[in-house]
Amino acid sequence: MWVHGHHHIRRNLNSGICFRANPSRFFRSIQVLYHSSVDGSYNDALPCEWYETKLPVLKRLNRALRGVDLVDGKLEDINGVIIYDDCIRNKMHAFKSLARIFIGSPSIQLKLREQGRFKFPFFGTESEREPLVVNSLTKVSNFLNISAQQRKLVRCTVCSQVTQYRIWRGALEDILNSLKEEVDWLVEHREMSQGRKLGQQVILSCLRYLSESSVSFEAEKSTSWMRPVPARYAKANASAKWEDVLDMVNDLRRYLEHDEEITVLYHLEKLVSMKEGLLQIKDVFLDNTIGFREVRHQEHLVHRKLSKMLGNPSPCLFALVMFFLYGRVRDIEVDLCGGFYKEKSEFLCLSMGRILTSTDEKMLGRGMKQLDRALGLFGFVWETAGMKETLNLQGHLWCLGAEERSITYRGNTFFVHDLSL
Repeated sequence: MWVHGHHHIRRNLNSGICFRANPSRFFRSIQVLYHSSVDGSYNDALPCEWYETKLPVLKRLNRALRGVDLVDGKLEDINGVIIYDDCIRNKMHAFKSLARIFIGSPSIQLKLREQGRFKFPFFGTESEREPLVVNSLTKVSNFLNISAQQRKLVRCTVCSQVTQYRIWRGALEDILNSLKEEVDWLVEHREMSQGRKLGQQVILSCLRYLSESSVSFEAEKSTSWMRPVPARYAKANASAKWEDVLDMVNDLRRYLEHDEEITVLYHLEKLVSMKEGLLQIKDVFLDNTIGFREVRHQEHLVHRKLSKMLGNPSPCLFALVMFFLYGRVRDIEVDLCGGFYKEKSEFLCLSMGRILTSTDEKMLGRGMKQLDRALGLFGFVWETAGMKETLNLQGHLWCLGAEERSITYRGNTFFVHDLSL
């Protein structure tokens, strides 16, 4: 699916637009313009003529990228097929940067106020239109303005939940499987290198190692204090420890870190972040050749050590939180960070936004799902911190030619907006 999907997407996208200048230089010029607009409010917006002049550029970029989005650090088509193309990535960044300027234009801001659907203005200032990548609980706490005492409560509560042994193993295996897909694609589509070949072997070995040392569900249900030792693993795994996994991660990093195309390996960074936890539990046994009671003791050691040592800024803790909440290890990305809006004395609204390249229902659904994950994480931390005010979560999806409407998804309201002037 990756192979055919990739070539098809690349051919269609590259035929959709032609830049006279270097695409990366075009992207940088958009960024400079975006960040030089004083405070970004519509009172200090650019002349109306500028928006009219740049609207065709926005439309050309939109046509070239239709059905493609930047999700969790990766370019994907509408069906979730990953696209490895730096030129398309540059166009995507240029499109979203230009779209942010348009959202702050007097025309769109006036249209939002005249609709009467909203109790407060939003995305009117440049700070509210900045992109946001959330990769630690500290970032979430900073955004929510949570006190030091409340952060301690968040850490204590979260750690007791997400450092459970099954969460730890599940997150690690999810990262390894995702990294395997990325390295397999490189091996198949790019020139073979010794580092990539060795990397493939290490990933497979690590996944097999974890699988062979896992405790089966049947064993967990056993009432016996001792379980039969699997004869074929008894000798090989007799002294298996998490330190062995740590060594594999170090080897994998060494094989791949000098690769010229290492930037496409999104999950290598995630795997390296797990080293923080592996270092804490390296002396803990992980094999299933020991008694049932001892297995439970070793699992408890993992939970206790991780709970004690992982802090709010930890990327490793954040990876566990994401797996706990959503079953996948990903950073959270939003195109428009938005902000807080006061509704009543005890009610706050948190609004965030995404910029899409298509109004296709499938694309809208994917956009809502991504935004819902972001809002859900912030809501989770808010509730865990024991904040008194009720936090209403609200998402906004922007696309050229979109029909203005609202959609309810998993209890949250999402508003669809047209980017046109």
